[in-house]
Amino acid sequence: MCVRVSGSPPNDAYLLTITCRFLLVLLNIDAILGGTTIRQRRKKLEEMARGNGLSDAYTETLTRLKAQKGDKPLLGLKVLMWVSYSQRPLRSKELCHALGVEIGSTELDLENVPALKTLLSSCLGLVTVEGSSSTIRLVHFTLQEHLLSNPTLFHNPHTTIAEVCLTYLNSGSVRGLLPTLHSAPSTMPLLEYASFYWGEHARRGMTENVKLLSLRLLDKFDEHISAQLLLLRYHEERGWGPCFNGEGGPPGLTGLHAVASIGVMDLVGALLEMEGLDINATDWMGRTALTRAAERGQEEVVKKLLEREDINPDPPDTTFYRTPLGWAAENASGGVVKLLLERKDVNPDHIDTGGGRTPLSIAAQNGREQTVKMLLEREDVNPNYVDEYDRTPLAWAVSGGHEGVVKTLLARGDVNPD
Repeated sequence: MCVRVSGSPPNDAYLLTITCRFLLVLLNIDAILGGTTIRQRRKKLEEMARGNGLSDAYTETLTRLKAQKGDKPLLGLKVLMWVSYSQRPLRSKELCHALGVEIGSTELDLENVPALKTLLSSCLGLVTVEGSSSTIRLVHFTLQEHLLSNPTLFHNPHTTIAEVCLTYLNSGSVRGLLPTLHSAPSTMPLLEYASFYWGEHARRGMTENVKLLSLRLLDKFDEHISAQLLLLRYHEERGWGPCFNGEGGPPGLTGLHAVASIGVMDLVGALLEMEGLDINATDWMGRTALTRAAERGQEEVVKKLLEREDINPDPPDTTFYRTPLGWAAENASGGVVKLLLERKDVNPDHIDTGGGRTPLSIAAQNGREQTVKMLLEREDVNPNYVDEYDRTPLAWAVSGGHEGVVKTLLARGDVNPD
């Protein structure tokens, strides 16, 4: 029970209670008005008077949603599925275009895109549009909990979303776009979401059809606009400059690079079985699929790649001259570092050109205590190496405030504290 003292500002618990009560009233009123006879409406009113909670109101609303005429029940459930399982909040145009995709079709049909008004009416008030961002959201966070607690409500949601995204990306309209565009055309609002998140949905909802659609996309991936959009996002996140120079797409970025970064093991395995695959192929930055998997902390992918006899486990890229171990030391979990250090042909003290740092310096700077411990176990690692910034690994750890790393370094007797 929430108690508010007169004159005091409302606290979060109080506001939540008021919001839930207001929402409950709205849903119950809609349920009452949804009755087609006086008897049905009186029954709903009696249920409301007995104090049925939000969960009951959600259940009742979903029952009415499914009882709508025509295609509205299917559309309403699709909307709820997308809003519940999307990897980020969807804008209204993105969702409308997603619902207009026919899985497996080779071309987009704009006449099949539902109007926002139709989309909202099919959900009977369970979703709302934020005016400032045009973002579609569930009417309350408790609805998300209610929907996810009913596993039979949606059939393989991640599979369905993956199929829609891949169908969209494989369409003739999208494949016809130049791979050098720096943003998605306004006429294709789903392009950005599909490019960024198809892999995550595929990883969580892999089927044979998803695999076939994925492999179709990954064929000549460097010529596809989604490769460019992914790279623009990657560079933007790191504050880097343009992805590449030239008139073509991102040169050398293979499908294996893409799925190794995302960690979709089914697709990694399928690509590795293809005849003529160059597992050590490099992209425009001189990075291999192993490098990208190591940077992203994709432990299972790194393990799978290292099982190949023709893999080069220690290739420095051509941009920073950093090896997979160096990238893993910065971003990845200790599991990836451990796998790489188990290889005798991996140099644990490789010096990059991004400041002349070693993996130990990079790990210390980024507070990777577990990685620092594993590197210090190697006799061929110099714990006092001074890089081009005139800093040792200890200096990096101190400047970053990484107390655990500092203690780990000082516990080793040959580390110079000065």
